[in-house]
Amino acid sequence: MLETLTRENVVYVAKEAERQGLNSVWVIERLLWPLKPKTPYSGTSDSTLPVESQNVLDPLETLTYLTGHTEQISLGTCVIDMLFHNPVVLARRFATLDVLSHGRAIAGLGIGWLKDEYEVSGIPYKYRGLRANEFLQILKRIWTYEVVEFKGQFYSIPASKIGPKPMQKPHPPILLGGYSPKTFLRIVNYADGGCPLLGLGH
Repeated sequence: MLETLTRENVVYVAKEAERQGLNSVWVIERLLWPLKPKTPYSGTSDSTLPVESQNVLDPLETLTYLTGHTEQISLGTCVIDMLFHNPVVLARRFATLDVLSHGRAIAGLGIGWLKDEYEVSGIPYKYRGLRANEFLQILKRIWTYEVVEFKGQFYSIPASKIGPKPMQKPHPPILLGGYSPKTFLRIVNYADGGCPLLGLGH
């Protein structure tokens, strides 16, 4: 897999997708490929993650790199597990991508399922749904409010100006990945739609 994970291949796929008139190009996020996962993966017979998940480029850095090699195609994440990130930092990274791509960013987000990744991120597995609800509120406030202030159960932001703001208004599309009824309710309350997960176990 490593020999195919090259700058040239990444650029080729994105440019060819744009040349063929496709609407968007997508990247995934995977922090770990645990040898003995604490949360079994249901998509394989031995409960291990697909082999292509062993080496995954950072999604936002990859898409930001592709802004200079594409002109029109939308650039999406499917998905970034948002809870492994700081909401202020992630909001700024997506906004930066949106500015540099002239409004082509799509924020495909999930809450993850692999306990090993939660442990290395220092985030409790419990209450991840409630934490995600706050996270999504913060993203939207950072992207749309001139002055951002938030005090919740899990996150707190003092009254601050936070930039840059994304080019798309009111903000880049927020798509959520997941299969549970709570995910669908979260989509209704906080997102613009759902994100197909392509069998990658988010």
